[in-house]
Amino acid sequence: MHPPIPRHAGLDWLRIAAFGLLILYHIGLYFGPWGWHIDAPHPATWLVYPLLALNPWRMILLFLVSGYASRAVLARGSPATFLHSRAVRLLLPLAFAVLVVVPPQPWVERVNGGTYHHGLLHYWLHDYLDPADRSTPALDHLWFVAYIAAYSLVTAVLAWVLPHRWQDALQEAFVRWMRGGRMLLIPVAWVLFVRLVLFPGEMPTNHLLRDTNGHLIYYAAFLFGFAWARAPDLRAHIPSLGRWAGVLVLIGYATIVGPRLILPAEPAPMSLPYLIERLGVAVTSWSMIVLLLGLAERIRDTRSRWRARLNEAVFPCYIAHQTAIILIAWWIRPYQLSNFTQFILILSGTCAICWAFYMIGRACGPFRPLFGLAPPPRKMFWADAKNQA
Repeated sequence: MHPPIPRHAGLDWLRIAAFGLLILYHIGLYFGPWGWHIDAPHPATWLVYPLLALNPWRMILLFLVSGYASRAVLARGSPATFLHSRAVRLLLPLAFAVLVVVPPQPWVERVNGGTYHHGLLHYWLHDYLDPADRSTPALDHLWFVAYIAAYSLVTAVLAWVLPHRWQDALQEAFVRWMRGGRMLLIPVAWVLFVRLVLFPGEMPTNHLLRDTNGHLIYYAAFLFGFAWARAPDLRAHIPSLGRWAGVLVLIGYATIVGPRLILPAEPAPMSLPYLIERLGVAVTSWSMIVLLLGLAERIRDTRSRWRARLNEAVFPCYIAHQTAIILIAWWIRPYQLSNFTQFILILSGTCAICWAFYMIGRACGPFRPLFGLAPPPRKMFWADAKNQA
């Protein structure tokens, strides 16, 4: 029997920071020139460069952290118990969010595009679940939750089917192959193989059933986090790679933005500048992960009240944040405010709505899982109900 896997304070803070950056990233998509659900009246082209700095690694980090957390949950029980836990913590909030939280996003997109002329309530009640419309109900930003649920299912089945000696052998192989500089080289080589050899010129679709490209990267990151939870020797060694990882991050980012600064347009798929940019994305994506994991291992915050509260609030805030951004941007767009004023209003309003969504979920007793929160302990719930009666 393996010992339980404790909470990792450093990974908790990485998770909190990553979701905070995700809010800023999606606000940046509103102001950026790439085209989103809704766009600012006056896009800021310079935002391409900070967005490109976040793009390569932000989702890989979230899948890795989810893999670590899944290993910790699985270690506390059987695969069946693990699946039940993941269904409650992932599928219930996913269904609730798709039906209740997400609808304003396609409504704004259609009204803004001039293809819909009714109000939000009418759209919600009459058109959002129209069987003739194959684009709804929509996952939108919740595709990540669907992927984690699917990866949890596959991993639980493997944990049930594979003999324990095979699982131990795979864990030992992971530790052996990821020692030293191979921690940097092997994952970068894998990303390049997937993106340039298996799927040249293609990008992930974020559609669960049509995204082999994405799964080969994201599930690999999930499994890395899964194995990382049982690799204390590697975790102790990774801070020593920080200097090399930092240098590679800078080189990789320069390789990403270099062609865009020199060329008058984005590189054509599979052209030499495109291949150089893809190399930079691969190097940056994993070098940044190694750098962040090294920083996480240096964090020894084991009793932070704020960490526990923020970590609990992350998932509810993730559920609510994109709808909040889009609605606030839609409401203030006609007033022709400066980009800075819009940014302050969108950021502050989104944070307020996310925190309100979290606090409402905390107060909902047995319905907490709908908001992405753990269900209350049964004894505590019935004691509270008895006291209120």
